[in-house]
Amino acid sequence: EVQLVESGGGLVQPGGSLRLSCVASGFAFGDINMNWVRQPPGKGLEWVAGIAPNGATVWYMDSAEGRFTISRDNAKNTLYLELSDLKATDTAMYYCALPGVGWPRRGLGTQVTVSS
Repeated sequence: EVQLVESGGGLVQPGGSLRLSCVASGFAFGDINMNWVRQPPGKGLEWVAGIAPNGATVWYMDSAEGRFTISRDNAKNTLYLELSDLKATDTAMYYCALPGVGWPRRGLGTQVTVSS
C-alpha cells in the first residue's frame, strides 16, 4: 500500500522559509519521479515541483523558480521541498504525490500559511 506522510508546514511571515518533508513507503521510491503539489484555499490542486528518480533533473512551476528547492534522499525514502522568500500567495496545503492525472496518489498534506 502506498503511503506518503508530509510534515514541516506551519505559519510563517512573508519572506520566511520552511522545509517540508515527505516519507514514502509501499513502493519503489527510488525508481519514480516524485512531485510536490499544492491546493490554495478555495482553489484546485496545482503542481509545484518535480524531481527525477536519481535527483539529477528537477522541474518547477514558474512562480517557484528561484525560491523553492526540491530534493530527495532515496536511502531514506524521503522527499523534501525547501521554501524560501515565501509570499501570501504560497499559502496552501502542500502534498507530495506520485505521477498521475489529478494526483490521486498523494498524502494527507501539510499546511503552509504565510501571514504577518
